[in-house]
Amino acid sequence: MEGTLFGFTEEQIADFMSTYGVAAFILFMLFIIAEIAIKSKAGKMGTAILFFVLAFGMVGYIAKGIIQKMWGI
Repeated sequence: MEGTLFGFTEEQIADFMSTYGVAAFILFMLFIIAEIAIKSKAGKMGTAILFFVLAFGMVGYIAKGIIQKMWGI
């Protein structure tokens, strides 16, 4: 069992973390954005702007994953 960790190969661990690890990190970042909005008392419009601006990069990452699944890449 050379090259394994707890019975998983490096490729399996990397695949798991690039899927579920990044998803967990995105959820955590959304929580942080919500905390910023609450602590700054941004209101509805300010909160919407915070989520749009700060989460825009996450939308691109999610879209990339969807496009890869659709095209079978």
